[in-house]
Amino acid sequence: MALVLATTTPGEPEIFASVQGEGASAGRACAFVRLSRCNLACEWCDTAYTWRFSGDNRPHRDGMDFERSANQLTLDEADVAARIAALGRLRLVVTGGEPLLQAPALARLLPLLPGIHVEVETNGTVAPPPALDGLVHQWNVSPKLSHSGNPRDPALRPEALRAFAADPRATFKFVIAEEADIAEVRALADAHGIPGQRIWLMPEGRDSETIRARGRWLADYCSKHELNFSDRLHIHLFGDTRGT
Repeated sequence: MALVLATTTPGEPEIFASVQGEGASAGRACAFVRLSRCNLACEWCDTAYTWRFSGDNRPHRDGMDFERSANQLTLDEADVAARIAALGRLRLVVTGGEPLLQAPALARLLPLLPGIHVEVETNGTVAPPPALDGLVHQWNVSPKLSHSGNPRDPALRPEALRAFAADPRATFKFVIAEEADIAEVRALADAHGIPGQRIWLMPEGRDSETIRARGRWLADYCSKHELNFSDRLHIHLFGDTRGT
């Protein structure tokens, strides 16, 4: 009866208030809770402290690993709900890691937060169980392309992608490093019936200079092809830091 969370500092769960930095809700005031553990391992992941613990040799460009005891914390759902409620926000973003690895605990958490609009950020590999699905207002789905370094089979699950594509609550955000990545997005959209108006393309990068350089040509592409462009506002505002 507990959730496994990431930490901002040892012993302090990553539960905070800020503005959403990406995707369809960018700029909105939100409460955030970051869960620990992930079933994928993106080489450019900016939250590797949620999964790349000591002994995990899955590749990451930084080559760093993290002590589990300092970067992971288990709390009762009621405690997590109280901390979120104390932030006084009307919108909650559940992020990770991969939150759907803890779907049963989330299904117990969310009823403790009545009246709050819930977004869940997911890599789209796991279809949500009914007990959780009915409690979520918005699915922020971010399928991982080949440049993430993940093998295709675990990263792109056709059944889960089709389920999200058929759900009007789901938006799709793709991380783009170079123009060739867009061809992958187009192929996935065609294969799984993802409408263009629910697709956001976001430049990969963990610093403003990289995001702006890639964002210039990517925004132009989105404009020409009537797709949505996503910046990374939190990076520009706060840098690549936890709890922001």
